[in-house]
Amino acid sequence: MKPIAFTLNGVARSVTVEEDRDLLWVLRDDLGFTGTKFGCGASFCGACTVLVDGKEVRSCVTPIRSVAGKKVVTVEGLAKGDKLTPVQEAFIEHVGFQCGYCTSGMVIGATALLAANPKPTREQIIRGLERHLCRCGAHQRVVAAVESAAQKMAGGKS
Repeated sequence: MKPIAFTLNGVARSVTVEEDRDLLWVLRDDLGFTGTKFGCGASFCGACTVLVDGKEVRSCVTPIRSVAGKKVVTVEGLAKGDKLTPVQEAFIEHVGFQCGYCTSGMVIGATALLAANPKPTREQIIRGLERHLCRCGAHQRVVAAVESAAQKMAGGKS
């Protein structure tokens, strides 16, 4: 076991755990950030997605040692107090969820997508989120939410 320091949602953290422990379980079990979900455990579904230094990462297969000294953002770290991000607002507005299990990963994925490409086409949104699986079938509403968030972020109305 070794102490591993990183920034989580803007706050400096240090955990003493096995270096190969998955980031997902450190977030959920050790630090209490349960918005990040366990889905498949094999990096296929996207429910566990977080941002590491602004990049989309599957926390279920990411050893905690790999985030040492980096900035990790979970779904809990997106909003600023009670102020939701445009992506979060759009998911609510367009009902981009049903059961909600995949939603945190989808929101993180959409956030990363729009940071990398602020004006994506519909096809780019679909391709950008294709590795995020939703068993409820809310994909059409998710795409609409991301299109709306992109417009809002660009200063337009949805």
